[in-house]
Amino acid sequence: MDNELSALTVVFTEFYYWICIVLMFLIHVGFCLYEVGVSRRKNMMHTLMKNAMLIPLVTITFYFFGWWIYFAVQNGPGITGGLIEAAWATPWNELMGTHMGGKPHGGGLTGDDTALWARLNGVFWAAFLLFSWTAGSILSGAVIERIRSGAFWIFAVLVGSVTWVIDAAWGWSADGWMVQVLGYHDAYASGVIHAISGGSALAILYHLGPRIGRFRSDGSPRNFPPQNTWLVVIGLFLIYTGFWGFYAACNVPIMDVDPASDRAFFSATTIYLTPTTLSAITFNFLMSLAGGLIMGYFVSKGDPYWTFSGGLAGIITASAGNDLYHPMQALLIGAFGTFCMYKLHNWVEKRFRIDDAVGAVAVHGYAGVIGVIVAGFVLWGYPGANPAYAPITPWGQTLGAVIMFFVLGFLPCYVLGAILKKLGILRIPAQIEIAGLDHVAIQNETADADELAQAEIDEARAGS
Repeated sequence: MDNELSALTVVFTEFYYWICIVLMFLIHVGFCLYEVGVSRRKNMMHTLMKNAMLIPLVTITFYFFGWWIYFAVQNGPGITGGLIEAAWATPWNELMGTHMGGKPHGGGLTGDDTALWARLNGVFWAAFLLFSWTAGSILSGAVIERIRSGAFWIFAVLVGSVTWVIDAAWGWSADGWMVQVLGYHDAYASGVIHAISGGSALAILYHLGPRIGRFRSDGSPRNFPPQNTWLVVIGLFLIYTGFWGFYAACNVPIMDVDPASDRAFFSATTIYLTPTTLSAITFNFLMSLAGGLIMGYFVSKGDPYWTFSGGLAGIITASAGNDLYHPMQALLIGAFGTFCMYKLHNWVEKRFRIDDAVGAVAVHGYAGVIGVIVAGFVLWGYPGANPAYAPITPWGQTLGAVIMFFVLGFLPCYVLGAILKKLGILRIPAQIEIAGLDHVAIQNETADADELAQAEIDEARAGS
């Protein structure tokens, strides 16, 4: 960095993403809390550890190949071009570690690469990594109380380090082939994170089957009430909080958005390098949250779980276009998506006996798909950053939603689920499910408590 202004810009950008990462960590804290709150007492520890351990597994796999996939396959490959060289994103490259810039020491790098990525590679990588954790955690809640931990972690790595990264490369980068050909627009990841994770969760649930006792003989569902509603609500509020960091991390904080003119114009930009402001997305984030909360309360008749989940669904529905919507549009779109996802959840549950323990397929998957498609109509004809690329259209967004939910979401996990089920390593045995996945731990805890109580009695008698 050869002057104070460029140094300040780089250091500010580095710190900006670092702060976003800290906020986004709260999303995972929230997921752990509300999944434990929904789980029955006999499964709480298993639910917590299953979700927590995806953090190291996805972190390692994303380091070794997930980050490289994002840059390498933006052209398909084979749709708008070939495989892209991304030396700075390979795990053995000097920029995938401590680096202060300067002359590169090989590895296919240029001086421009080291100048750009020396301070930013780690924080960019971590921001995308936190998106990967989110994708895995969305699966986690849907499948609680009956999936084997090992099977879940395989799914988490597949979605967190492969399939969602491919869809981000295709539709969540300035030059992804879906952006070029379809005019795909998904500024805050309605489809890129949420639709793909919802589709993946649906495929797993299809093979996994419902929890024992979840449905009556006539097919009507029994309600398994949360064992701790307070944990559920606090967890969802933490997810709202972490979503602020999620939104900010979807932006580039400062960039000259009109470099071709004589007059520089610096602004924040979306992931597509189109100008936006934090002020604009603050309006729309809160308005879509409000629309989702109100509709969730209304349609569920005041049910606490679905009221607060409705707030999350409202944000997710509006996220595709929240860089461009008017706040009133964000409000109405958030409410519309929440209404639709709630009705779809109940219909799919009864019609197909799908036991989604936390409503993840609906809140993330259905709301995400609806959000992507609605953006195509509301933003119809709006141009992208590059005038040579296709504009936003309903058909481009609808096809994009199908790719996210079905092609990259449902299909890969459907195939993997079928394989794991065939091998007998997908679902826990029935006797363990009935006893509870924490059965051994609870037995040990009871035995320890009995031993401690007896020790106290023996010592008291000896003292007397």
